[in-house]
Amino acid sequence: MTRIRNDDWVVIADGEKALFLRNLTDGEDPNLEVVREESQENPPDREQSANRPGRVGQSANPGKSAYDDTDWHELAKDRFAAHLAEMLYERAHKGQFDRIVICAAPNVLGTLRDHLHKEVQSKVVAEVPKTLTNHPIPEIEKILKSDLAGA
Repeated sequence: MTRIRNDDWVVIADGEKALFLRNLTDGEDPNLEVVREESQENPPDREQSANRPGRVGQSANPGKSAYDDTDWHELAKDRFAAHLAEMLYERAHKGQFDRIVICAAPNVLGTLRDHLHKEVQSKVVAEVPKTLTNHPIPEIEKILKSDLAGA
C-alpha cells in the first residue's frame, strides 16, 4: 500500500495545465499546498487548423484520397506533457522532492511516462489515472487518500 507522506509532491495534470502540490502532513489526513501552477493556452483543433486536409490523386485508379489533417490540439497536449516532464526533471535534479505522486488524465499520464527522466521515474511512488485539474484541493485530498489507500 502506497501512502502519501509528509513533504511528498503531488502533480495534478491534464493536457493544458498542471498543479504542483506538496503534502504538509501524512497519508491519513493529506493537506496539500500549491507550490506552482503551470498552464498553456490550447484552443480546440478547429480553431488551430488553417486548411482543409490535402488530397492526392491515385496512380492506379482515377480516385482521390484525403490526407488526415494534423490534430493540433492533441499535439499541443503531447508537447505540454513533454514540457511537464522536463520541469519535473529540473526540480528532481535540484533536490526539491524525494517522492512524487503523479495524477493525470490517462492519455497524458501515458505521454508523460514516456518523457520522464530516470531520475524522476525513481521518485514516482504512485500514479493515479484521473483528471482532477478542475477539482478543489480538499476534493483532491479526499480522492488521493481513497485511491492511495487501496494501492
